[in-house]
Amino acid sequence: MKFGKEFPAQMVQEWQEAYIKYDDLKTLLKDILNYRQVNLLSSAKQASRASFKRNVTLYRAFSGLTSGYNRSRDSTSTEDEVIVVGAVQEGSSEQYQTMVLIALDEGGEPEAAFFRRLDKEFNKVLKFYRAKTGEVVKEAQELNKQMDALIALRVKVDKPLLASMQADFNNRGASLNLSIGRRKTVSHMDDIQEDEVSQEENEEDDEVSQHDEGKTSEQAEADTAGPKMPSLEVLERVKINVEAETPVTTLRRIFASSQSELSFSKEELRKVEEQMKRAFIEFYNKLRLLKSYSFLNQMAFSKILKKYDKITSRNASKPYLEMVENAFSDSSSEVSRLLERVEATFIKHFSNGNRKRGLKILRPHSKKERHVVTFSIGFFFGCSIALLVAVIVLVHARNIMNSDGRQQYMENIFPLYSLFGFIVLHLIMYSANIYFWRHFRVNYSFIFGFKQGTEMGYREVLLVSSGLAVLALAGVISNLDMDMEPRAGSFHTLAELVPLGLIILVLLIAFCPFNIIYRSSRFFLIQCIFRCLCAPWYKVTLPDFFLGDQLTSQVQALRCLEFYVCYYGWGDFKRRSNQCHQSDVFEVIYVIIAVVPYWIRFLQCVRRLVEEKDRMHITNGVKYLSTIIAVVMRTGHDLKWGGGWKIMAAISSAVATMISTYWDIVIDWGLLRKDSRNPWLRDKLLVPYKSVYFIAIVVNGVLRFAWMQSVFGFYEAPFLHKKALTAIVACLEIIRRGIWNFFRLENEHLNNVGKYRAFKSVPLPFSYDDGVGGKHA
Repeated sequence: MKFGKEFPAQMVQEWQEAYIKYDDLKTLLKDILNYRQVNLLSSAKQASRASFKRNVTLYRAFSGLTSGYNRSRDSTSTEDEVIVVGAVQEGSSEQYQTMVLIALDEGGEPEAAFFRRLDKEFNKVLKFYRAKTGEVVKEAQELNKQMDALIALRVKVDKPLLASMQADFNNRGASLNLSIGRRKTVSHMDDIQEDEVSQEENEEDDEVSQHDEGKTSEQAEADTAGPKMPSLEVLERVKINVEAETPVTTLRRIFASSQSELSFSKEELRKVEEQMKRAFIEFYNKLRLLKSYSFLNQMAFSKILKKYDKITSRNASKPYLEMVENAFSDSSSEVSRLLERVEATFIKHFSNGNRKRGLKILRPHSKKERHVVTFSIGFFFGCSIALLVAVIVLVHARNIMNSDGRQQYMENIFPLYSLFGFIVLHLIMYSANIYFWRHFRVNYSFIFGFKQGTEMGYREVLLVSSGLAVLALAGVISNLDMDMEPRAGSFHTLAELVPLGLIILVLLIAFCPFNIIYRSSRFFLIQCIFRCLCAPWYKVTLPDFFLGDQLTSQVQALRCLEFYVCYYGWGDFKRRSNQCHQSDVFEVIYVIIAVVPYWIRFLQCVRRLVEEKDRMHITNGVKYLSTIIAVVMRTGHDLKWGGGWKIMAAISSAVATMISTYWDIVIDWGLLRKDSRNPWLRDKLLVPYKSVYFIAIVVNGVLRFAWMQSVFGFYEAPFLHKKALTAIVACLEIIRRGIWNFFRLENEHLNNVGKYRAFKSVPLPFSYDDGVGGKHA
């Protein structure tokens, strides 16, 4: 693969604006090439005239072999020197500038433009890299202080005798050096010593002291003079924050401080170690990406300068690349040393010295594509298509659509199986989202906060959806076959229990505790659902409100779940009949079920308003309140509560739809910006075809208004049952949500790119009295 294609593929997508603009520089090189080609003809004419002059010189006097030797040597050295690179101090920052030593008639102007742009890109890259390096150095300082507290806590919890000895020494005023053996140079991120007092620790201290810069001989002797004990005084200056967020802790935070005193329990130590492990992993990944950023940009500079040398037949790459290497050397060595020290610290303190296991945890695992997944997708989709054709043939062959039991089947059995149809369609749309997110390099796994290496790709989601489709369609065929077969009268009860068996099977798989069928993703989904149901008692993250929006598009699926409970709990499923809609309790729950997803989103907006103080969440909350009113009015009209409900449902639905459509397009998608570089879209677009965005805007608006068919009574169709029409409208809403998902995450990704947010914010367990501690990004 050519470097021009490999370079963007290996970028940290959130930092892509900070990389060298390789394609732009290649364009400038093409300009240089075109300039040289245009002037080639004129150069040839000049050469012919010069040849005539050379013929004349054959008849001139001979001037000797050595008279012009020194001058020719000097001119040759001057000609070889194409550029001069130097650093210029501009304010508080250092800028690198290149002087081009080429005459204008030899292509000096386009080549000077190339080096001006090259300098601009290099200064941008270097500034960003040094700023990020400064950030990781500060984070290393913070992690050092956190490790001081962790080691002291380990001693206090696991070695109470050692802790009491130190306290006794302190009370007697013994002048012992109780430092943990941490190096003073933060950039080296020293491996903090373990709590055991052993000769091995003394040897490690000797090694550390040899590398420390700026230590006096007295300090070196103090560091190596005898066994060291970690200082427990640090525990008097820290508070702990390791409680998992629950509704109880949220209430406690409202009425009291969120930080608590140390209790020195083993459970507290375990939670601290888990948080520190996550912080080290995230910090290590940041260092790895910084190192990759440095390497890729230096490689890009090398490639583009070699292209320049090849086009111009000059030798300008060597001095410029030496300058690039020297400018990056200090920061690169800083990052490399930090990587080594983080590895050593993590292996020693979080993997019991097992280097292989420690590096396996630290370094992200690339997800391997498995051929069995691809094969299974094809197999299940083939089975799904075959079963779907079989269902159609069975319905047509037995004239089920015109049978006496059609109405009974549509009222009782169709809602049970339509639940699986809604779920399968949503999964298919989600797999399409993942495919296009990957295609356009949207970092969806980081945005959602998936654990690296466990996120499901589009193939895995398709596998789950196709497998569920096979189960559901097989259930439909078995139900129809047992129901319609004359000799199957004894199996009538079993046929009615098929949908219940399917839903139980799906729930068992979802809550299966064993590490099968994508356990990490299943538990992540269950956790997000639980946090949504407990809103606003949990801090709202993007996966929480993103899932809340998905639930608003699955109202009919939730109503199908309610029907399951009613049909098998209080209905007469043996006779395929129910009186659910004759029950006042069912109708009340029918309304509540439809309102719950929008109410969850409203409560999430309230929580975000309290925490972020952003008034935009007020408007978003009002949007969901208007939708709640519209849903109640529309449901009242569906349940025929009175003639006035139709007018109220029409008005409220129209208002809510217009507000939601505007919010989708302008706020969630960030489109319709009249002053943008792409008129009526936004400045940055991932999809190269602008028409796609305009089509999505129109489709979103049309599908938003599709739900209003229930208000205007488009149910009357001789060939289409009311339940089927409701299912079709629900499917259209799921498709609309799938389209919304792509552009919503695209906008979120671009916001992260604009703010260079490529890492999660990891909470740290200890908060120092001096204000250090709390969060590590």
